[in-house]
Amino acid sequence: MKQPASTLYTRSKVYMASFFLLVVFLIGCRKFDPGFPGSGPQASTYSADVIDKWMTLQLRLMRDATGIPNVAFSRYYAYSGIAALESLKPGLGSFIPELNLNGLSGLPQVDARKKYFWPASVNSALALMNRSIFTAASVADKAAIDSLETALNSSFSSQPSDVLSRSNDFGTAAGTAVFDWSETDGYLNASKPYTLPVGPGLWVPTPPAFAAASTPYWGNNRSIISGSLANSQPADPTAYSEDPASPFFKMVKQLYDISQQLTDDQKNQAIFWRDVPGVTSPGHWLSILQQVLKTTNSRLDKAAYSYALTGTCLSDACISCWQTKYRYNLVRPITYLQTVMGFPTWTAVLSTPAHPEYSSAHAVLSSATADAFTYLFGNIGSFTDHTYDYLSMPARTYNSFRAIGEDAAHSRVFAGIHYVPTVEAGLVQGRIVTANILAGLGTGKEVAKY
Repeated sequence: MKQPASTLYTRSKVYMASFFLLVVFLIGCRKFDPGFPGSGPQASTYSADVIDKWMTLQLRLMRDATGIPNVAFSRYYAYSGIAALESLKPGLGSFIPELNLNGLSGLPQVDARKKYFWPASVNSALALMNRSIFTAASVADKAAIDSLETALNSSFSSQPSDVLSRSNDFGTAAGTAVFDWSETDGYLNASKPYTLPVGPGLWVPTPPAFAAASTPYWGNNRSIISGSLANSQPADPTAYSEDPASPFFKMVKQLYDISQQLTDDQKNQAIFWRDVPGVTSPGHWLSILQQVLKTTNSRLDKAAYSYALTGTCLSDACISCWQTKYRYNLVRPITYLQTVMGFPTWTAVLSTPAHPEYSSAHAVLSSATADAFTYLFGNIGSFTDHTYDYLSMPARTYNSFRAIGEDAAHSRVFAGIHYVPTVEAGLVQGRIVTANILAGLGTGKEVAKY
């Protein structure tokens, strides 16, 4: 028997109402996951101003730091970027490739029913990271960390107080989780006592300081991305020999000949990439990132992701490099030139760092980072690096990110610090590390346009 139309209509209304109440209930009970962010605008809505200001301060902190090995700043760059990214991750679009971080846990969750203000979260996360990392900073620099955090929070005063408080708490919790994770990566053991192997062709401390081997166990650090170091170790260096007819002797002679006819531009190139004293080698690339973010008018999401990815590629590349250095313990040019080739007064443009020759750290970290930049921003075209304007150094202009990395790498030959084959091997090594990381993102495409 047919139901009256009024009865059918009534039942339909009941069903619809029940369905609506079920949906409301499920939404109210849902738990947060990265694909279901809290309410409020996504991170792409905001400018990258908060990250820009923290980068400026972090470069100052790097420049002012004393007693910290140059390679250690790779961690500061990477983990700060990761903290920034995790502090706004719920506000990211799902189209941004996930960084599969190696063992990071304890991250906070947002309440998906409540609003968050992502610039405040980033501010709190980066304040926590810089305060935790630069524990030996001067009184003035520590005060600068507090002042910047306070000033940025004041600039967010138009936000409701509960939103601001909740966002700050989330950022602090994210930063704390990242910092705690960073403390377990093995860096605390990197400078344990080290017995130098002795023999022909092996590294010895170099003038003028004759300092002991720096961070000999850095290669044992946990990589930020699992699998990033796979197949990144270069082939054996040129076999050591003191025979004038040998490839090794000719390789050193090549460096000597270059050192005797340096152009002014080559000398400037060597000094431009000296980086210590300066903003450090990782800091130099952080400065380049800051400049590129401004040039491309990147938003908060792109800035945080770029901060994390470029720092990760740089940091993992350094681990691979240090594995190589202390595997081969190859003699530096200044030692061979002064004691074997008979040039006791020969000096390099720059002082030789206190670690073995092969492979070149500048080449490895620079090629790795340059390829990460290319993935993120595509071919930016002409770019002028103004990192050392504050030291009145001539700025240097490039036509691609790879050209920047190669300029940094080859500067070490002109500086008299590395042999040419050492630099070439390092360039390949760094590119392999970044290729491994990008392969793990699940996409072979650039994200230059997101």
